[in-house]
Amino acid sequence: AHLASMGVKRVVRRPRPAAVGGIEPLVRTAGRHSFPSSHATSAAAAVVAYGALRPVGTHLLPPLAAAMCVSRMVVGVHYPSDVAAGAALGALTARAGAAWMNGGRTDA
Repeated sequence: AHLASMGVKRVVRRPRPAAVGGIEPLVRTAGRHSFPSSHATSAAAAVVAYGALRPVGTHLLPPLAAAMCVSRMVVGVHYPSDVAAGAALGALTARAGAAWMNGGRTDA
């Protein structure tokens, strides 16, 4: 999931909010590009992958992933569309990985 996110960032090259609107972010970032959010990608992928491997207790994880996603906007390093795209990318890549691990079955 993270590799896919980094690949999209290299193609899209969307600047972070601080570079466009002069917003002072509350945290430092490793890169200059914001789309998609790699934190959101990883958080969503972790939730989906965990759910595919161990469905017990899965209901506890989405709120944690959502908090991670919201925090990226609150600290001023991502736009809402960065986070939404990152979460979707993470969920899709984890779902594809789970299906591959299950021999193509998508019921996991």
